[in-house]
Amino acid sequence: MPPTTLDLLTEHPFLAGLPVTWLGRLSSFSRPAYRPPTHRFFHEGRPAERFWLLQSGRVALDITVPGRGDIVIESIGAGGVLGWSWLFPPYRWHFGAVAAEPVHAIEFEAAGVRRLLDDDAELARELDRRFMAVMVDRLQAARRRIAELYGDGSHPGR
Repeated sequence: MPPTTLDLLTEHPFLAGLPVTWLGRLSSFSRPAYRPPTHRFFHEGRPAERFWLLQSGRVALDITVPGRGDIVIESIGAGGVLGWSWLFPPYRWHFGAVAAEPVHAIEFEAAGVRRLLDDDAELARELDRRFMAVMVDRLQAARRRIAELYGDGSHPGR
């Protein structure tokens, strides 16, 4: 028998240690998802209506650089989290994301999760703390990538 969505949530490292009652509530707004290589999860600037917990595969996060196109700033693999922009108004993606290889994930409907967090302050605090750690990691990865691209001293203004 295939695992239930609750089973998948229980096994994901991002949610480790959360009470099963919280996981049960989260499972109401989630489902297993498969995306093939080259699938575009989202584009920078577009509405952020979903997020994913990756079980397997790899997703490339990118930013659009005028005159250079999409530049990959980070790669997210199994056990990772894809998407945090759904948490903060105006709920627009800050990066883009594309499947670099086949991806199995747990997909969440963001509006439902936001309603759940509005109703449960303790769960909201805990998930906010976990997502803030993801945000810091993403911003640091973007900073490192920019330093790689422009850190050779040839950037104007240095």
